[in-house]
Amino acid sequence: MVRTNGDREHGGGLAAASIGAAALGVGELIAATRGDSLIDAIGRVMTDIAPVPVVETTVALSGKHDKVATRIGVGVGAIAATVGLGALSDRARTPAVAAFGATAAALGLRRPTRSPATVAGAAAAAGVLGIGLRRRPRGLFGTLVWAGAGAGLLVAARALNRDYDRRQHEAIDRVGPMGGISVVPQDGLEDEPGLSSLITANRSFYVADVNLSPPRIDPARWRLSVTGRVAHPLRLSLTELATDAVEFDAVMVCVHNRPGERRAGNGRWYGVPLAKVLEHAVPETGATRLVTRAVDGYTISLPVEPLRSGEWPGYVVIGVNGAPLAPEHGFPARIFVPGLYGQYTGAKWLAELELTDDSHIDYWWKRGWPSEPMWVTPQARIDVTAPGRAGAGTTSIAGVAWAPPHGVDGVELRIDAGDWRPVDLGTETAPAAWRRWRTTLDLPAGEHTLQARAISRSGEVQDGTARSPFPSGPSGFHTVTIKI
Repeated sequence: MVRTNGDREHGGGLAAASIGAAALGVGELIAATRGDSLIDAIGRVMTDIAPVPVVETTVALSGKHDKVATRIGVGVGAIAATVGLGALSDRARTPAVAAFGATAAALGLRRPTRSPATVAGAAAAAGVLGIGLRRRPRGLFGTLVWAGAGAGLLVAARALNRDYDRRQHEAIDRVGPMGGISVVPQDGLEDEPGLSSLITANRSFYVADVNLSPPRIDPARWRLSVTGRVAHPLRLSLTELATDAVEFDAVMVCVHNRPGERRAGNGRWYGVPLAKVLEHAVPETGATRLVTRAVDGYTISLPVEPLRSGEWPGYVVIGVNGAPLAPEHGFPARIFVPGLYGQYTGAKWLAELELTDDSHIDYWWKRGWPSEPMWVTPQARIDVTAPGRAGAGTTSIAGVAWAPPHGVDGVELRIDAGDWRPVDLGTETAPAAWRRWRTTLDLPAGEHTLQARAISRSGEVQDGTARSPFPSGPSGFHTVTIKI
């Protein structure tokens, strides 16, 4: 029987997809030999160029799994592109594959993901694509071989990167303690099961940034540069920073934290007041903006004067809860101004503080977010709705609230759209920290809707209007329905 071209192309989409998986695996493995990632490089570019509605939708749908979702999107997109290339004629396919490889290589040269290993991986991936699409696997067995090879290469690449991560963690461990909680703080609500901890464990802190994986930084070689319009430029090591570091309690909140979500954490931070750093550097006339720059070039800038005067108590943070910062939280240093949303408070993986004028444009300003610093608004969250200890038929309601930097003056609860009623507050550890709260209700049988709101010591009452995070921050009440 004569085998037709149509027979040979039967299942061509699956064959092309397997080739795409193999090409991606080759590129990822080569990049991983230097601790880099082709997938993460492409993902970072996707994040940088994606329209804001796409980014906001991804964050809203994927929550804390946004980085995993982006990586999956890169993999699916690369395989889909391979299927599309496979559908082209031989004449059109060769330049298309070359353009595909050149684009991927360009991503490896682009800041902040610039890496020769990523470029080499992209070039190798394009080569595999070209060869594979010219000599397609025959039948199901051939397709499975290519797909299996791709999966195996991706696993091997992940193993290499985990080894680099292990070495980074070992280097951080050698740094030693960074501050410490000599007396564990208590607020009187320690006996409430299910209530968020007064101090959020480091492993439980939310992670939000545009990088799919944190940069690896050698603490022994790292220095913080203070440059620009200053009389005394500085280069400070971790040891030198620790000399002037102090501890402070504060809640950090992501600008994407909708009511009831957990993109917020309360820590005991260890850092140097920015006012002291600026005092040593001596800003010159015309130095109106402090540009906080990460090792990859990402910037967040802040007005100099309120930081210099101490009106805004900003810090160069080098530790939290007695330990150095974890890689995903900005090791070796990050900027934190309690009361500002995380997106505005300052850069992680800090490399430089540059004093300049108002001409600097930040990363997020280019994406359509406001240029002025955005302050955290009062917010209350319901953590616990459980049978109370006051007797049969009672319900214990508890949660946390924050209103940095002024502090929480009160929390109120509303049942079934009735009147707002005050609840009991735990002891405040610091105005910038979150505050736990609790009450016990005697509710009739049936379904009930609960809402909580926070009131700041400045007099600001939590806004109940439901609003999405972009472009001015989220608002609304955390609403929970329970059945008695």
